[in-house]
Amino acid sequence: MKNVHDMVEAAKAQIREIPLEKSEDAIKQADLLIDVREADEFHAGHIPGALNIPRGILEFKLTNDPALEDRGLNIVIYCKNSGRSALSAKAMKEMGYMHVQSIAGGIEAWQEANKPVITPELPDFG
Repeated sequence: MKNVHDMVEAAKAQIREIPLEKSEDAIKQADLLIDVREADEFHAGHIPGALNIPRGILEFKLTNDPALEDRGLNIVIYCKNSGRSALSAKAMKEMGYMHVQSIAGGIEAWQEANKPVITPELPDFG
């Protein structure tokens, strides 16, 4: 019986994972940067320019949003530490997306390398 670790490892064998040191260049060349973490994780801090599409609704969003239907888009995705993004990249590949890359180590590795992170400010209603 497979567990999630087995599933992530199998997905990583089938996708394109980019090392952290090449991620900034990949993001600059990308048409889209997708953060597949949950909304609360995204709002706690994310890579500048990222669009939040949580893993749980990714396939539905890709299917129902005309702006995301082009299977030729150059897409970089990430999550907390690259598990969810590996599963997401595999699903996107199965849906016909041809140019999807996952950032190795996710935002945890990004932050450890002191790369820029946006933390949205909540309005003060006081």
